[in-house]
Amino acid sequence: MESKRISAAEMAVQKEYIQKIAEKMPKSRPLAFVETYGCQQNVSDSEKIKGMLSQMGYGFCERTEDADLVLYNTCAVRENAELRVFGNIGALKHQKRRKPELKIILCGCMMQQEHIAKAIRQKYPHVDLVFGTHALYRFPELLYQVMEEDARIFDVKNEDGSIFEEIDYHRDPKPLAKIPIMYGCNNFCTYCIVPYVRGRERSRDAEDILREVQEVADLGYREVMLLGQNVNSYGNDRKDGMDFATLLQKVCKVDGIERVRFMTSHPKDLSDALIDVMAEEEKICKQLHLPVQSGSNRILGLMNRKYTKEDYLHLVSKVKAKMPEIVLTTDIIVGFPGETDADFEETLQILKEVEYDTIFSFIYSKRVGTPAAEMPDVMDEEQKHRNFDRMLSVQNEISKRKNDAYVGTVQTVLAEGVSKNNPDTLTGRTEGGKVVNFAAPDSLIGEFVKVKITKSQTWSLFGEWIKER
Repeated sequence: MESKRISAAEMAVQKEYIQKIAEKMPKSRPLAFVETYGCQQNVSDSEKIKGMLSQMGYGFCERTEDADLVLYNTCAVRENAELRVFGNIGALKHQKRRKPELKIILCGCMMQQEHIAKAIRQKYPHVDLVFGTHALYRFPELLYQVMEEDARIFDVKNEDGSIFEEIDYHRDPKPLAKIPIMYGCNNFCTYCIVPYVRGRERSRDAEDILREVQEVADLGYREVMLLGQNVNSYGNDRKDGMDFATLLQKVCKVDGIERVRFMTSHPKDLSDALIDVMAEEEKICKQLHLPVQSGSNRILGLMNRKYTKEDYLHLVSKVKAKMPEIVLTTDIIVGFPGETDADFEETLQILKEVEYDTIFSFIYSKRVGTPAAEMPDVMDEEQKHRNFDRMLSVQNEISKRKNDAYVGTVQTVLAEGVSKNNPDTLTGRTEGGKVVNFAAPDSLIGEFVKVKITKSQTWSLFGEWIKER
């Protein structure tokens, strides 16, 4: 059965609510503060929300103190993100007291969990609107209800996911545009809450994706990142035969786009056809994020990852054979329920054998409602942290050694903006996603430039801009 698509008529209703809100706006433009937690998919969702707010007549600000509307787009993947949200909501209590007309809104994956929404309703009465991932397209209608009825609104129904188009984005600045190609996940890894809060996999029409890619190219974006919880399974829910490898080929044909990235890939679905397309298409960045999560077959089984260590290493060998220059990154969980020191040693061995450029590693965080939350622990917290530190030590040495190899080379860098640490320095990325800092004028932002790498650190590179004559 193909994915449910919200009809144009339903989206037209939401546009009517946008117009109704816009008509009620004061002449002095109200300001919205929007903060996003979690993955790039959440960032993309926030771009849609900000697009709606902009059409309603809101401007944007960088501090909650200046805002007439505060919105947190939340993440449910790890406990730390949840705790930060609760802390921020609590801090807004006094601000709401001083400014009763302030609207406080919570949305996203965290809000799709029943126990979280219940806690917000009971403990944070100053929150005006709570809605989950499935209700995102109804945001204008929900906000209008809050404004008109002066009531608290909660829309966190557990319903089938859907796809909606006809929304204007308020995108992050050029040169990178984030474009979702699918939503949800069917994998049900035992530690992961995503299938429960984002629903089953549903793929966008290829025509809609390609139209959006062309739109951002026409706006001057030079690079696109195609997003999905598991992009490798794009099209599995459709009947038109379009798979991810074929979609990538079509995206590469769009004039104006010069780099194509994607995330995230599940190892069990990384096909030979996709590897071939990556190797053959010049526009596709030779960078692959391939989460392994653990090097122990026993733990991979408990995680329901559906591949073995041997399967994964065979896959990596095929990727490296086709693309020797590939930059590999991964995700690793330390301290998964049942993990022993012996299991952890197998994960260290994976690091040493694959030699990732970068890893994103986390100590296991229990998620209510997932099977792993009911599994017994073997390690205590001290052991988990000790192993985590050991893993970082091993990886830091690998990352630094790999970055050292760039010193003296000339890299093509897409300048993304001014460095947060040094206003006189630009920052950008190589094709492989390596962060490069270099002194150059702001006028180069959004341009491809040549940079000679002069210095390396564990997580970034430094270089000298080579001026073209």
